[in-house]
Amino acid sequence: METMIQILARELDKSEQHVANVITLIDEGNTIPFIARYRKELHGSMDDEALRTLEERLQYLRNLEKRREEVKSSIESQGKLTEELSAAIDSAATLAEVEDLYRPYKQKRRTRATAAREKGLEPLAALLYAQERDCPEPLEAAQAYIDRSKGVETAEDALQGASDIIAENISDDAGLRKILRTHMLRQSELTAAAVTEEDSVYRLYYDFRQNVSRVQGHQVLAINRGEREGFLKAGVETNRDEALILLRRAVVRPGTKAMNFVRAAAEDAYDRLLYPSLEREIRNLLTDEASEGAIHNFALNLRPLLMQPPVKGHVTMGLDPGYRMGCKVAVVDGTGKVLDTTVVYPTHGERKKAECIAELAKLIRRHGVTHIAIGNGTASRETEQMTVELLREVGGGVSYMIVSEAGASVYSASRLASEEFPQFDVNLRSAVSIARRLQDPLAELVKIDPKAIGVGQYQHDMPQKRLDEALGNVVEDCVNAVGVDVNTASPSLLQRVAGLNAATAKNVVKYREENGAFTSRKQILKVPKLGPKAYEQCAGFLRVPESRTALDNTAVHPESYPAAEKLLELTGHSLADVSAGKLGDLDGQMKSIGMEKLAEECGVGVPTLADVAKELQKPGRDPRDELPPPILRTDIMEIKDLQPGMVLTGTVRNVIDFGVFVDIGVHQDGLVHISQISKGKFLKHPSEAVSVGDIVKVVVLEVDEKKKRISLSMKQA
Repeated sequence: METMIQILARELDKSEQHVANVITLIDEGNTIPFIARYRKELHGSMDDEALRTLEERLQYLRNLEKRREEVKSSIESQGKLTEELSAAIDSAATLAEVEDLYRPYKQKRRTRATAAREKGLEPLAALLYAQERDCPEPLEAAQAYIDRSKGVETAEDALQGASDIIAENISDDAGLRKILRTHMLRQSELTAAAVTEEDSVYRLYYDFRQNVSRVQGHQVLAINRGEREGFLKAGVETNRDEALILLRRAVVRPGTKAMNFVRAAAEDAYDRLLYPSLEREIRNLLTDEASEGAIHNFALNLRPLLMQPPVKGHVTMGLDPGYRMGCKVAVVDGTGKVLDTTVVYPTHGERKKAECIAELAKLIRRHGVTHIAIGNGTASRETEQMTVELLREVGGGVSYMIVSEAGASVYSASRLASEEFPQFDVNLRSAVSIARRLQDPLAELVKIDPKAIGVGQYQHDMPQKRLDEALGNVVEDCVNAVGVDVNTASPSLLQRVAGLNAATAKNVVKYREENGAFTSRKQILKVPKLGPKAYEQCAGFLRVPESRTALDNTAVHPESYPAAEKLLELTGHSLADVSAGKLGDLDGQMKSIGMEKLAEECGVGVPTLADVAKELQKPGRDPRDELPPPILRTDIMEIKDLQPGMVLTGTVRNVIDFGVFVDIGVHQDGLVHISQISKGKFLKHPSEAVSVGDIVKVVVLEVDEKKKRISLSMKQA
């Protein structure tokens, strides 16, 4: 039998040694970002996604092994564990298979078969189910089991009880369940029908039918929600005759006197027990798979959203639009520090709009604002129109961008926001958040529950623990990929660093407030409750720009400082050259000497040496700077300005199962259907071609101004 290491190596197509090393590292308490970045030699340079897949699968296999032992122990305590059953449980590859094997031995609620067994009818059931050649006619065999004291008044009563026992035994047979489950997964259809004639968003599913092997995850989730809300009735339909043929073939022995009796019991087992149970199982399976797909899709969208290039170092004005309460305004400097706030009313008539433009123009000139971030919520369109007039008023030098304000209201009303901005009204806090989202999306969005960020489908229908875990992993990977300035980072950002948690993050901030800025990485060890293990995990991801050594402002881990210094020595450089950016053609020098030879002399592996060299050449680099910059606008288009055939440049805002939503600067995002994404290439999912934040060229196909629908194409652009 395969070991866990062998199973994981086969499934992930990795070497057994690398898998074994990763398991050891995880069991030693190392974080995935640390393992991915600083232990490449041990795992063959797997990325964080592969490592997390391995970790999740390892947890599943360990839970499976634990459940196997629990099931064997329970059956053994009943005195029913045979060598064959034990071997079958040990070889079960899934939790479902283990539960199928355990089913006959599991304590059940009282059933018809339970009552029949209490009446002493199990021997009769066994006799008839065996279908031996010399078995008497069922009615004749049942005569011996009439017992009025037990409630068995007639032979027919005895046969009914025996039938109930046989039906339950058939239903509990793991092999039969597997045969029928496989058949149903291949042949059945997921169906949905309208419960009401009332029109709804679920009209598409009022008469729906699709093979369960081909049904899409978003369809499953939509049907589930429609059923919960009382608009739909859904089920799994399978060909009963075909299923019964499989069942009879497995349990009926032709030519025996009990044949017809057993066949009738098998049909009862299918209709009353097997089919309803397997239908629930398949619905749950479809839901689980759809949820996993949606969670994966959510995570896929969240990563590029968090990794959007920052618009750093610019004084930025954040506008949180609104009607009744007005438009909240916050001006922040290049570091995100609040310089000014106000509230204006651009939607309260032309006079108020003119006053608003005059007031905002003064703020722009007073503080040197170069960028304006506009939230995309209520009154966003009117605010954008006002902003274009404002830009004409100030005479150029200022541009704007529509920013997703998903989760801004959640953040502004949170305890975290009240601690950060106790002096500001809740509404003004959201304007600050919107401005900072343009300056540094990652640093601002980590303050918000990932579920509230709003990229994906049906996030509120997901298993919340699993969703939180998956999205938390994405946030952690992004934060650690970028690195964090230990002297400016908020507790929200610091707690996402590998090895730190909410308590140690607060301690880091408290320490720098009490002792001034950190001047070296070693000083981080002085933070209360941040021990050597936590330091090992977090040190490489924390940057200290104020340090005297350039290495403290890179992703080079302190454990590799001697290797970095040796590399510089062997190539004729110094740490001063790193700070000054004077390493010349370091890559060329390393190739001429030989990577293997250099790695041996530096005492590290080749992957680590390559990472060290990369960091030395770009100390303090931000990987997001290498991505295309966001589109900043100075003018506006409206949906009525769009014409079929127009070619536009837009930003991908959301990637879902059936297409991509693109911001083309008309307030209403357009949809590129999956069939219009790629020319000549079949896509299983839009994420194979595009990600959130991508800048794309699109052609307008169709515009429905009344319904505010815009159809776009990327393959015709």
